Amino acid sequence: QVQLVESGGGSVQAGGSLRLSCAASEYTYSSYCMGWFRQAPGKEREGVAVVYTGGGSTYYADSVKGRFTLSQDNAENTLYLQMSSLKPEDSAMYYCAAQLGRSGDYCSAVWRRGDFNYWGQGTRVTVSS
Repeated sequence: QVQLVESGGGSVQAGGSLRLSCAASEYTYSSYCMGWFRQAPGKEREGVAVVYTGGGSTYYADSVKGRFTLSQDNAENTLYLQMSSLKPEDSAMYYCAAQLGRSGDYCSAVWRRGDFNYWGQGTRVTVSS
């Protein structure tokens, strides 16, 4: 059972930056799909980004490409989501998720379905205009 704990959310003005962290309870940085999702009030959950840790392939939602960046600290079992040029529409609860993976294409497909086994409790991001 992988446990995930997110942190780093908060309130920021439009154009600002935040870095979200996802700490895993065990080593997930070999052959796992590690992803970020978000859900705003009244909206469906949306995939933000995903990485296949076995090969490093990353995928981003079109809405965040060029503004958000995934990175990993394998020694700390931590996944980061660096968010820059934030917009009010980025406001949401952000969730980290993990799923055993086998390839970048597999992780991309799983991420698009939101079909992850392990989820964190979420961290809230609020962007004001």
